[in-house]
Amino acid sequence: MRDAYHEELDSISESLVEMARLVGSAIGRATTAMLDADLKLAESVIAADQKVDDLQHDLEGRAIALLARQQPVATDLRIVVTSLRMSADLERSGDLAQHVAKLARLRFPESPVPRDLQATILEMGQLAQRLMAKAGEVIITKDVDLALQLETDDDEMDLLHRTLFQHLMDDRWKHGIETAVDVTLLGRYYERFADHAVSVAKRVVYLVTGEHADDLQPDTLDQADAVVEA
Repeated sequence: MRDAYHEELDSISESLVEMARLVGSAIGRATTAMLDADLKLAESVIAADQKVDDLQHDLEGRAIALLARQQPVATDLRIVVTSLRMSADLERSGDLAQHVAKLARLRFPESPVPRDLQATILEMGQLAQRLMAKAGEVIITKDVDLALQLETDDDEMDLLHRTLFQHLMDDRWKHGIETAVDVTLLGRYYERFADHAVSVAKRVVYLVTGEHADDLQPDTLDQADAVVEA
């Protein structure tokens, strides 16, 4: 019975990894669809979000069933509760990728991003994908140090976000109000996507250490490393 119980816990973790993989791929493909004005690709991203939603609903059902049947305590309870929260972060990330794809569809056959900002948006999309890939790795490895790195990595996204606003506030802006709104929304989508990846990583820190990432002391990190190595 206990073997089946721990297999179910492992299965929940595997579902989280799959969700991270799917939403990471989605933000990359949505970015390509938007910059290339690729309607077919945008539609595929929009449709594929249903799989992420289905995975979250399935995970929620299994997690709630475990809580009811097994009444887990200590680390096992943290795994279940934290997994529920991570699944919500990942589902929302999928929605944000879908928003990018929907904007690409709305502005087809043009791209919503002016040429002078396409490099910045491309960089934001690539960074978002890398951050989510790292979050997926953190779920697998339970590596606290790697998890904490994501917040530093996210500083790059914040910098790119500010760069967009500098362009929007520049007196030389010549692309009109509609494009300004589109770019503002896109910047927000990528910035929030990155925040969700960081949130997933922080939840893994809590899972491993029992403490919130912002409250960790160096000795707690050493203990967490020992637990992971064991």
